Amino acid sequence: MTFSIVARCAETGQLGVAISSSSIAVGARCPWLCPGVGAVATQNITLPALGPQVLKEMESGLSPAEALDKVLTSNGYTQFRQLTAVDHLGRTAYFSGSETLGKHNALAGEQCVGAGNLLADPAVIETLVHTFESSDGQLADRLLAAMQAAVAAGGEAGPVHSAAMVVVGELTWPIVDLRVDWADEDPIGQLAQLWAAYRPQMQDYIVRALDPTKAPSYGVPGDE
Repeated sequence: MTFSIVARCAETGQLGVAISSSSIAVGARCPWLCPGVGAVATQNITLPALGPQVLKEMESGLSPAEALDKVLTSNGYTQFRQLTAVDHLGRTAYFSGSETLGKHNALAGEQCVGAGNLLADPAVIETLVHTFESSDGQLADRLLAAMQAAVAAGGEAGPVHSAAMVVVGELTWPIVDLRVDWADEDPIGQLAQLWAAYRPQMQDYIVRALDPTKAPSYGVPGDE
């Protein structure tokens, strides 16, 4: 039903999540991030509350593994959950319950974790992680490269319909927050197209927010 990668960029300290699913609007329920703290993906039979709870525990000083263990234990139904996490130091953790759907896998790499369920092949997650580790560019570029490689390796057992990517840096809001909530075909490809359009404008939107006097004009009505 879902595969994802959570990761940290060692050069910039940015944290990110990229995720796709056969379900609608995966970006509304599964990726959770907090600047300077970490990134979490909640999937399989998702309880969205787990994401913010894990982030809160990591912010209090727990490692990702300790945070996952505490939150899963306190919420119950552990057997149905699949979670991954990376913190601001690049430490990682993952969990797949006994009721994780279909062929599934989770794997930690260098400052990243990939996980999936209802996969065409468990090796899809190995491709996901290894591609991220070997890719260059911005964190978002590397996340998308990993997701596209996972699709090429077989992806999910069934059709994928939604995808999302979120990246946080030093600011209190995400610098990238892109979603394809439903697509009959290739939502990851559509997500890549969104990133290609947003990438050259990303810094401009940060400038506009922090110093409106330096805001670039885009030539739209009312924007002079």
